[in-house]
Amino acid sequence: MHNLTEFPGNATTNKSLSVIIKVCVVIPLFCIFLYCIAVMLHIFVSHRQYLDSTRYILFAFMLINDTLQLLSSVLLFLFVMGQVKLSIVYCAPLLFLSIVTFLNTPLILAIMSLERYVAIFYPLQRPATWRSDRIWVIILSLWLTSCIPPIVIYCIGARDPAAVGILSPPALCNNDITNISRIQVLFKVSIYILLFAVVAVVILFTYLRILLETRKMRLNKVSVSKAMYTVLLHGFQLLLCILAFINPITETLIVLHANWLPEDIAFFNYFCFILTPRLLSPLIYGFRDENLKGTIRETIFCCSDRVKPGKRGKPASGTG
Repeated sequence: MHNLTEFPGNATTNKSLSVIIKVCVVIPLFCIFLYCIAVMLHIFVSHRQYLDSTRYILFAFMLINDTLQLLSSVLLFLFVMGQVKLSIVYCAPLLFLSIVTFLNTPLILAIMSLERYVAIFYPLQRPATWRSDRIWVIILSLWLTSCIPPIVIYCIGARDPAAVGILSPPALCNNDITNISRIQVLFKVSIYILLFAVVAVVILFTYLRILLETRKMRLNKVSVSKAMYTVLLHGFQLLLCILAFINPITETLIVLHANWLPEDIAFFNYFCFILTPRLLSPLIYGFRDENLKGTIRETIFCCSDRVKPGKRGKPASGTG
């Protein structure tokens, strides 16, 4: 490392090699994720029983949301790695989509936990909004709720004389373009803390409520047990989302104990605390479900079933 100043050509070569390695790590993982998501969404479309279940509709919505989040995140990552400068007209929509889908994830987890609560305690008197043909109202409400914070953040920054405008020169597309004032950063941090705290309370409430009430009510113990594990899984997924906020801690520790370059630290945080949790969260939930796991196995591995008319398009038995 001490010879890099003497041989700038070696520094450029090492930097290019580092960028290639990072891209070769991210892109295959993203492609595997897209393939798994495509298989699951194909199953939802081809098997009517999943679209008749509120639980699976919400799960499909989570898959679509996480796909959009990862797509925008990977595009921003590639632009930064390639030092591609974009106009604010092209950068702002990507950042907006990234923030909205990021905020959507914990909201979806809270709604999915509440759906399990409603399914357990109100199986025959389920509110109309929680039925499979009306769940789109809740989904639309989540999108609208997630769109409000980035719009407010942009409006706050628009009042700043130093704000980036449409006619501003192209720049690297990252959050620093829109978050230029302390008020914006403070508002953003406050919204994140409030959002994740509320979702954590909802998940904890639904779990404790199911745990306590099942001792008093004569319910199907197997169904209740599955609901409890599902709510716990949502709590684990929320924990994976919260990992995105420990970047400052890891940056400080790495700087103190390792001689890493800033771009390497940024990639480590992106890969470990943003990309990996987003890849694992929906896959863990999807492959945990017995019905969905069986259908996925048939779709991926049993290619010979396409030749057999009796098994083609055969739906899984029950929704679990």
